[in-house]
Amino acid sequence: MKSPLACAGILIRRPAAEVFRAFADPAVTTRFWFTKATGPLALDERVRWSWEMYGASTEVLVRELVPDSRIVIQWNLDLDPTEVRWTFTPRPEGTFVEVENRGFAPDEDGVAKAMVATNGFTLVLAAAKIWLEHGIDPRFVIDRHPDAVVEGWREPA
Repeated sequence: MKSPLACAGILIRRPAAEVFRAFADPAVTTRFWFTKATGPLALDERVRWSWEMYGASTEVLVRELVPDSRIVIQWNLDLDPTEVRWTFTPRPEGTFVEVENRGFAPDEDGVAKAMVATNGFTLVLAAAKIWLEHGIDPRFVIDRHPDAVVEGWREPA
């Protein structure tokens, strides 16, 4: 069996620099995806992304960072590392963003994980689009698993 691949893509009607920053700078990313980061993405640096509402986090290692064009990371370093690649392609009407997540085991478990990742990245890209184009947090990430929210967790004001 070939190693499965998770992929998602969407047109975001904003310039490539703005869309790239949305994924590289946690001051923006926390508006639509994770809730906390230990710092912005920088080449060969490790950062931790947290989803405090779920009591979850992951360590991220930045492998490639080409401004306004590409981000490549390894994540889930402490559990089951995979590679995630964002590609930002300028178009006259905005930026087409593609995400590929690879490195899953070539078995049924890997296929299941790739399907979950495809679903997750599709929601993240849609949330980024709504945030960047309209300034609205669609709450996709927290509303995807409402029964998994940590008891007592409160959204920041």
